[in-house]
Amino acid sequence: MRSVISDILNEGGVDVVAEAKNGREAVALVDEHRPDVVTMDVEMPEMDGISAVEQIMEQCPTPVLMLSAHTDENADVTFEALDVGAVDFFTKPGGEVSMEMSRLKDQLLEMVLSVADVDVSGTSGRTPTASPDRSPTSTPEAVADDYDADPTLIIGSSTGGPKMVESVLSELPLAADFRVLVVQHMPGGFTGRFAKRIDARSDYDVREAKDGDRIAGGEALIAAGDYHLRVKNYRNGRLRVKLSDDPPVNSVRPAVDVTMETAADVIDDPLVGVILTGMGNDGAAGIERIKAAGGRTIAQDEATSAVYGMPQRAAETGCVDSILPIEEIPAGIVETIKREVT
Repeated sequence: MRSVISDILNEGGVDVVAEAKNGREAVALVDEHRPDVVTMDVEMPEMDGISAVEQIMEQCPTPVLMLSAHTDENADVTFEALDVGAVDFFTKPGGEVSMEMSRLKDQLLEMVLSVADVDVSGTSGRTPTASPDRSPTSTPEAVADDYDADPTLIIGSSTGGPKMVESVLSELPLAADFRVLVVQHMPGGFTGRFAKRIDARSDYDVREAKDGDRIAGGEALIAAGDYHLRVKNYRNGRLRVKLSDDPPVNSVRPAVDVTMETAADVIDDPLVGVILTGMGNDGAAGIERIKAAGGRTIAQDEATSAVYGMPQRAAETGCVDSILPIEEIPAGIVETIKREVT
C-alpha cells in the first residue's frame, strides 16, 4: 500500500519525502522532514493512527489525510482521528490493491493536494467537537413562538466538514424546530456512524437517510453515502425524501446541489441553505436555487474553513446573504427565521 500510494503521488507531481512502517516512525519522520501533508493509515503496528495524529499535532502540527478501510470498526476509529486533528479521510478500496488504487488515483491526488493547503498551526479550519452533554452557548434562549413555523435547513459540506457539521448541529436550538438535511461528501459505510455521532451531540433526532423517510420538526437526516438525497414532497410541515443512485453531480454522490434544488422545488415554508468548508463547487447551483425560491443563504468564511472551495463558489454566485465564521453560523441560521418583535 505504501509503495502504491507513493507511486501515485510521485507520478502526480507530489514529492514523497519519506515512508513510515508504523505510527512511531511516522511521528519521528514528520519531525525530521516537516512535510506539507501526511497520509496516515488507521491501523499500524507499534503506534496506531490516532496516537500518531495526536503526537504530530502536539509536536509538529501538519495536515493529515487518514486512509481507512470500509469497515464499521475503521469508521469509528477514523472519526476519532478527525477529533484529534486529522483533516479528512480517504477510503481504501477492497480487492487487489494496486489495480483498485490506480483507479482512484485522481481522487487521492486531489484530496492530498487539498488537505495540504489546510492551516493546522492554530485554530483555522479546526473546531472543537461539542461533548454529548454540552448545552448550546452561541444561540440565545428562546421558545417556539419566537420563530417562523415549519422551517427547513439544508447543510452542505466536504473536506473538513464533519467537525463543522457537528459544531453547528450541537448549537442549533430545538425550539427552532427545523427539518434538517445534511449532505456531507462521505462514502457509504461512514454516514451511518456520522449520524450517530451527531445524534449524541445534538438536541435534534439525527439519523442516516433511508429511501422514503419522512421527517418533521426537530429531526435531521444525513445523506447516505453513495446516494443522492432528493426531497420528494412536502406537506403539512413534513418532508419526504428519496434516495437515488443517479450518476454523480459535480463528480460526487451525494451532491449538495441535488438536495438543495429538489428542496427549493417543493418546499413553500421557510428554507435556509448553508454551505460549509469543502473543495469544489458543489452547492453553488443549489444556493442559487434556494435564493430564487425566496429562501435564506449562508456560507462559512475563509478564515474558519479548512478548504475555502465550496463556500467561495457559493459566495461568487451573489446569492449568499451572510458569510460567517463557523462559531457564528448557528446563531445566523436562527436569525433567518426569527419573528420580529412588535
